Amino acid sequence: MSRIVLGVEYAGDAFEGWQTQPHGRTVQDVVTAAVSSVAGQGVDLVCAGRTDTGVHATTQIVHFDAPVERPRSAWVRGTNSHLPASVAIRWAHEVDTSFHARFSATARHYRYLLYNAPVRPALLSGRVGWFHLPLDEDRVRAAADRLAGTHDFSAFRAAACQAKSPVRTIRHARVTRHGPYWLFDFCADAFLHHMIRNLVGALVYVGKGKHPPEWMDMLLTGRDRSKAAPTFAPDGLYLCGVEYPDRWSLPDGGRIICPPELPMVFPCSAPESRSVD
Repeated sequence: MSRIVLGVEYAGDAFEGWQTQPHGRTVQDVVTAAVSSVAGQGVDLVCAGRTDTGVHATTQIVHFDAPVERPRSAWVRGTNSHLPASVAIRWAHEVDTSFHARFSATARHYRYLLYNAPVRPALLSGRVGWFHLPLDEDRVRAAADRLAGTHDFSAFRAAACQAKSPVRTIRHARVTRHGPYWLFDFCADAFLHHMIRNLVGALVYVGKGKHPPEWMDMLLTGRDRSKAAPTFAPDGLYLCGVEYPDRWSLPDGGRIICPPELPMVFPCSAPESRSVD
C-alpha cells in the first residue's frame, strides 16, 4: 500500500466546507468519492487544514493510502473525470507512510482578496470580499505589521475553535493594493478557526478609521474576542498552499502563493502597489 499526496484546487462557494458531512455537499465528500472510483474501493482522505463554507483553495494538500497501484496520471486525470468543474486535482505524488498532510506541515499560506469600492462586485461575487467605504492604506499596513511574531490570538478565534492553544506564530502579514483590490497575505505555522477572517475584519476597522493601528496590540494583549471586529465574509479567503520539509519533494514544496487566474492579480492597467513584510 502506497501513500499518495494530492494538490487540490477548489472553489469553496460551491460547497459547505471541506470536512465530510452526512448531506455530502463538501469538498472532502466529492474528492473521496472520485478517488475511490479510481481506486475501485473506498479510501480515506486526510487534509492539511479544513476550510469553512465559502472558503477557496488554490492548493489544499491531502493524502491517502492507495489500496491499489495506479500511475500518477490516473490519480490526476482519472480523479478529475469524476469531479465537478469546481474541483480539480493539480498533481499527485507518492511518499512513504511517515508523511502526514497535517502533522508534517511546517507552515500554511492564506490570501484574502478584498474589493474596496462603493458598489459590490457581480462577476466576482463569491470569489472576493467586499467593503464599501474607503480604506487608508498606511493605517492598514501599520496595523498588519503588528501581527508578525508569536502571539496569543484568543481575540481572533471563533467560539467553536477546537485548538488546544490559541498561541500561533505568524511569519508575515503582508498588505498589497492593486487599485480597488486589496490582497492580505498571511503565513503562519497554523491558524485558529476563523482567525484570518477575524484579522481582516480588524484591519478593515482600522482602515476605515474606527480604531488606530495600535488597537491591534490592545486586542492581542486583551485576548477578548468580544472587543474585536466582526468576522469578515469567507468569499475572499483562499488557502494558497502548505509548506513541508524538502525531503518530501512535493511540487513547489506544496506551496502556491496566489490564485493565479483571478483578474485582480494581473490588472489591465499598471497597478498602484505597495507591500511590506
